[in-house]
Amino acid sequence: MSVVPLKRENTPESDGSTGKQTPEFDAKSIRSTEVDDLVDTEPKPFQLFNYLFRHHLYVPQDLDAIATRRSVYDDPNLAPHYWPKPEYENIHRFDTKARWTFREERKLVRKIDWKVMAWAAMSFSALNPDRGNLSQANSDNFLKDLHMTTNDYNLGNTVFRLAFLCAELPSQLVSKRLGPDRWIPIQMCLWSIVTIVQLWLTGRSSFLVCRALLGFIQGGFIPDLILYLSYFYTKYELPARLALFWMSSSVCSIFASFLAVGVLKMRGIAGKEGWRWLFLVEGLITLAIGITTFFKMPPSPTQTKSWFRPKGWFTERQETIAVSRILRDDPTKGDMHNREALTLKRLWQAVMDYDLWPLYIIGLLFGIPSSPPSSYLTLSLRNLGFSTVNTNLLVIPSTVGGMVTMFALTLVSERLNDRSFVSMSEDVWLLPFLIALRTLPSNPNPWIFYALSTLLIMYPYSHPIQVGWCSRNAGAVATRTVSASVYNMFVQASSIIAANIYRKDDAPMYRRGNSYLIGICVFNVVILYPATKAWYVWRNKQKAKIWDSMTPEQKSEYLAKTTDVGNKRLDFRFAH
Repeated sequence: MSVVPLKRENTPESDGSTGKQTPEFDAKSIRSTEVDDLVDTEPKPFQLFNYLFRHHLYVPQDLDAIATRRSVYDDPNLAPHYWPKPEYENIHRFDTKARWTFREERKLVRKIDWKVMAWAAMSFSALNPDRGNLSQANSDNFLKDLHMTTNDYNLGNTVFRLAFLCAELPSQLVSKRLGPDRWIPIQMCLWSIVTIVQLWLTGRSSFLVCRALLGFIQGGFIPDLILYLSYFYTKYELPARLALFWMSSSVCSIFASFLAVGVLKMRGIAGKEGWRWLFLVEGLITLAIGITTFFKMPPSPTQTKSWFRPKGWFTERQETIAVSRILRDDPTKGDMHNREALTLKRLWQAVMDYDLWPLYIIGLLFGIPSSPPSSYLTLSLRNLGFSTVNTNLLVIPSTVGGMVTMFALTLVSERLNDRSFVSMSEDVWLLPFLIALRTLPSNPNPWIFYALSTLLIMYPYSHPIQVGWCSRNAGAVATRTVSASVYNMFVQASSIIAANIYRKDDAPMYRRGNSYLIGICVFNVVILYPATKAWYVWRNKQKAKIWDSMTPEQKSEYLAKTTDVGNKRLDFRFAH
């Protein structure tokens, strides 16, 4: 269980938005509440593999049975240590006596999927074109038009990633203070303006300035979105939706490729190159989505009513279910409200959490082997003689293939309930294709090169699993917020390293660069992922040895007096 003690005396306080009293901890009330109807077992997650391939074994739940899970709030000795703070924005709907059925919960989650998840995926999809359109611009003589080389292109990617990395933690601090529902659309509108400004690029200097601005504004966007989704979903529901989250980005990439085919044909209109029109069109699309997002992201399940949405999304009953089930699943979500800034002390504690460092190292290394072949694909295809139109069409199969392998990876993860070795499958996939590219002759058949590169880029993307893994092992709202940013900072540092592996003096086959990629890939498979799993297995055994030897009275005393926070608590177990 991922929990944090909340050692405070709560008193009833008026909630400004509803005029209702916020509930206080009442041990007598908990003792008098019937708890025999609660669900003791952890919810069995919906397994898509079983539904698709073993449908005859798929037994639907009794939809009218009680779905409320037993939690620490049903024990009067434990409840005061986990009670949400009075400032928590949803506390007026928190009810330990509330009971609901699977039918009610399913209806609520379906509504959250359509109202919250669908637009979050749309917002995330808008990130991809503005972050990846440089690759499409390369297919239209972008570098030649601005009198730049591939080394300048590498520098631009490095500047972008460095700015992105530097903005991660500041972005999270702003998001926690303003609320992700405000900060996310602000980010989108700002970076769409910078994308539009690229219409007037004049050379290397303006190119680097725009890359720096884009990176700084987009930094922290993904952790902000994941933090926002955690307000609505339990830890059992979020991982599968994160996979769909990244799949939606791939769908948007396919759309962007088709869009590029059409827009790049505008070369010559008003005397401007096609790639300039591409930046303009994609920037305007993102700006429209960003403005709409201001009206599509309520702050929390109990704050969906507004002047433009007078009836809100949920009934009072649904709000009670939404809040109570989230806190029963993870009491730490009541430890901070959604407009509360992180203190420097909590920030430092989160950064220094050594139990998350193995995941940070994975973030640094796992993506390097795939990045250079992916970012150089359009440039390599143009150098091999493919036209601008054909180049943009030829990248679509790898995007579709990546969606298929990511989907398959989700199925495998469900079946095995494993994170370490499932995530490692990305590098296992990449290794043989990197070796094949390394051994190609100096003048390869263009279609053989294309086939190998496409199969390589179709790798099963493990990043969504690792993001959820990092969030799960954080163990507290403050740590979870910071750890997501720190993990993403290491991912961006990974991109900086990857952006400088393919060099001009190693072109066009980049044999030296591919040798480096093969070495990193082997290290990840043989050492990094197995060592990470071994670390978390050892840490769990270490904690269990102490916790299991304690009597119930000793456990209660520990919970009352401990200063351990998040994943440092003896009752916390790491996922691996």
